[in-house]
Amino acid sequence: MFVLAIDLGTGGPKVGLVSATGDVLGYEYEPNRLILLPGNGVEQDPEEWWTSIVTASRRLLGRALVPVDSVIAVSVTTMWMTTVAVGGDGSSLGNAISWMDTRGAPYAQAATGGGLTVPTVGYNARKLRRWLHATGGVPQRSGKDPVGHILFLKNEQPEIYEATATFLEPMDYINLRLTGRTVASTDSIVSHWVTDNRDLDNVSYDDQLVEWSGIDRAKLPELVPTGSVIGKITEAAASEFGLGRDVQIVAGLADTLSAGIGAGAVRDHEGHLYIGTSSWVTCHVPFKRTNLMTNTTCLPSGIPGRYWVAASQDTAGKSLSWLIEKVLYPSSGAADSVDPLGLGPAPEDVYGRLNAVAELSPPGSNDVLFLPWLTGERTPVDNPHLGGGWYNASIVTTQADLVRAVFEGVALNTRWMLDAVEQLAKRPFEYLNIVGGGGRSLLWCRIMADVLDRPIRQVADPLLVNVRGAGLSALVTLGHLSWDDIPARIKIENTFEPEPRNRGTYDRLFDAFVDVHRRNKGIYSRLNNRSKGQHS
Repeated sequence: MFVLAIDLGTGGPKVGLVSATGDVLGYEYEPNRLILLPGNGVEQDPEEWWTSIVTASRRLLGRALVPVDSVIAVSVTTMWMTTVAVGGDGSSLGNAISWMDTRGAPYAQAATGGGLTVPTVGYNARKLRRWLHATGGVPQRSGKDPVGHILFLKNEQPEIYEATATFLEPMDYINLRLTGRTVASTDSIVSHWVTDNRDLDNVSYDDQLVEWSGIDRAKLPELVPTGSVIGKITEAAASEFGLGRDVQIVAGLADTLSAGIGAGAVRDHEGHLYIGTSSWVTCHVPFKRTNLMTNTTCLPSGIPGRYWVAASQDTAGKSLSWLIEKVLYPSSGAADSVDPLGLGPAPEDVYGRLNAVAELSPPGSNDVLFLPWLTGERTPVDNPHLGGGWYNASIVTTQADLVRAVFEGVALNTRWMLDAVEQLAKRPFEYLNIVGGGGRSLLWCRIMADVLDRPIRQVADPLLVNVRGAGLSALVTLGHLSWDDIPARIKIENTFEPEPRNRGTYDRLFDAFVDVHRRNKGIYSRLNNRSKGQHS
């Protein structure tokens, strides 16, 4: 028996076949576009998601790796804090608003502020207390979550808002297309910040929070339990995918949650580090707690009855693709990209070349810092106005220094996030399992071990962690595995121990990294408060 696992990331879907042993027998990938708009608008086309998923799925099943009738379920994991406006007929009403979009910031700030406000954070004190107490989080004043997205539509595209029957996260939209049911799970709905999550066996909408959010209650989906079966695949979807009619569709997961499962970090306080387009450090914990000052909290997990620590770094692997598409090989970016120097497209082995070039620079990149705040930041500072780039370059700085600094800048920012996560979890990690596309880089694994001062365990096939996690989650949901079975099914390829001789270099650079933020955040605010994103 096998699960068809769909991992829809910002760059496009990976679709894989996952066995009960946790092996991914094969996978296919299809790219998706990112649509950049003035005023820091970032959107994607849900119809393109669906077409890409169907295309990748049919290509995978067409390889005849397993009999089609041995596929018992479809499990979907996706990026989250992304909003799809869905009409009464189940179709999307235009583009989805991405987790990187900040156009709703003024409306999120109006909904969460006013009256007696908490110094430095801008939230109304009464609202803040209620939100944190009930949900574990609060709408982001940067607008980078469904509250900001929906309020943007309500105020600036009212025709779409009025026509919307339900606002859904991507995993729930895909499951709607698969089953015909418009539902969200009690973990996928969490970033709308309108559910009472104190009792994980009885998560429900909170009428007061719905009112404060400004979202019409009728436009929120029916809730189903975490780790539940939504229903069987529809005849139309089965025909599109080439699947049998008895295939079960399980409740969807956010990518953060499936990554933890696919990394084998299912027990409390076992951490994993994900490096994809974005990045995070997290673990499961047996409690619900929030630290607003570091933008970290504990939210309902994809494992029923469990919480996980929510902390996210906006731009990680995207920093390397930015280096490729905006600096080195601009014709490799958007279709309308200009290549004034005629450098041509990036070679197929461009990431390997970047790793090799970075190896030519010593640890610390000769004191060149890279700030990976290309779309602002979330943890430990929720600041959409930050900007990225190199700091402290000089006439003797080499290409190798600049490239290595990108790898190290992501790691330094991860260390900043790690401090916040360990503070919330109330203990340091013994090690971190590294996953995601960035986890394939031996150089990045070594840098992370040195910068974080933690052993880094490289999970085998780290690029497929979300596919694996979604598949394993479905097998548990259907009763074929238990959660305790999962860690033994995850293979560790390499372990990287911190190098003591690099400790002083990275401690010094980390102090400088944090100081650059402290000293320059006011400048970023003045430069980008109104114009952020207009030069994308």
